[in-house]
Amino acid sequence: MTALTSALATADWRRRVFGLYDDVRERAASDSPESAHALWRSGRDELFRAHPASALQASAKAAFAGLEIAPYDPAFRFEALVDSDGAGEVMDVATGTDGVVPFHRLGTLVLPGLGKLALWKLASYGGGLFLPLRDATAGKPGGTYGGGRYVLDTIKGAHLGEGRVPGSLVVDLNFAYNPSCAYDEEWACPLPGPDNRLADDVPVGELYRSY
Repeated sequence: MTALTSALATADWRRRVFGLYDDVRERAASDSPESAHALWRSGRDELFRAHPASALQASAKAAFAGLEIAPYDPAFRFEALVDSDGAGEVMDVATGTDGVVPFHRLGTLVLPGLGKLALWKLASYGGGLFLPLRDATAGKPGGTYGGGRYVLDTIKGAHLGEGRVPGSLVVDLNFAYNPSCAYDEEWACPLPGPDNRLADDVPVGELYRSY
C-alpha cells in the first residue's frame, strides 16, 4: 500500500467511525443504549472485516468472525460530571511513530462504585477529548488488552455525547474498545497512565483476542 493509498484509507476509516458514532448517539436517544451498542458492535465488525485501514492483517480478515465484545450491562453506563481535580496536569506520551503526543488534563470523572478516571484533551492540532481506561482484567486470560482500552477519543470520532445534566459526559464502559496497536504494533497508541486505571474488573466492552 502506497503512502497516499494508506492516508486515504485512514481518512475514510475515520469518516466512517464518525458516522457510526453519529448513528450510535441517535439510536441511544431514540431507542436504548443496548440497541445503540448492538449497532456499534456490528459497525466495528464490518470495519475490521472489510476496510483497507483495518488493523487486522489480510490472513486474519479472511478468518474474521467478529470482535470479542461482552454483552451489554447497563450497570457500567454513567453520566459523569467533570470536576477540577488534577486539571492542568500535562502528560507527554512518547510513541514509536508519532513522536511525543502531548495531553492536558481537563479534570476527573467520578464513576460511582468503580473509582475515578482522568479526562484529557489532546494538546496539539485538532484537540479532542481522550478517555483511556485500564482495569483489573487487563492482560488476564479471557480479559482485556494488557495495554488498556479507549472509551472516548473524539478526534477520531469516538464520542458518546453529553449527559442530561449540563457539563456531564456519557461514559458507557460497554463501548470501551481496543486501540489499533492491540492488533498491529505498527500503530502508535497512547495508553492509560496511573490516573486512568481502575482497581476493579470492567468485564464489558471489547475483550482481547489475538487474530
